[in-house]
Amino acid sequence: MNNKPVILFDGVCNLCNGSVQFILKRDKEKKFMFASLQSDYGQKILQQFNLPTDNFNSFILYQDGKIFSKSTGALKMFSQLQGWKWVKIFWIIPKFIRDAVYSLIANNRYKWFGKKETCMVPTPELKERFLD
Repeated sequence: MNNKPVILFDGVCNLCNGSVQFILKRDKEKKFMFASLQSDYGQKILQQFNLPTDNFNSFILYQDGKIFSKSTGALKMFSQLQGWKWVKIFWIIPKFIRDAVYSLIANNRYKWFGKKETCMVPTPELKERFLD
């Protein structure tokens, strides 16, 4: 069983895939695992927390048996990433404002950044960090 935090992301979203690549490059300690929301693992987590299994509008951090979504998930993830602890300053912004900005970007991500036909396939050396 995996005890590492898992980042769940929209596997066909170019912005989301770019974000995963950004995190992979900076996660030198290999703290995080990854799974697309469309994967079996992602679908099980969504079902476990009674979330829609066909709406992929949120980055989700699954950690310690809990899920953290939207801006809270992103901030919690960044605060664990070496060299990015400074993002904790954004916790002072009220959640409704953080999430409004997050939702604006999430709702326009395909229009602004594009979409792939299929989910990202990790390279063989990164495969161990992805859950199916």
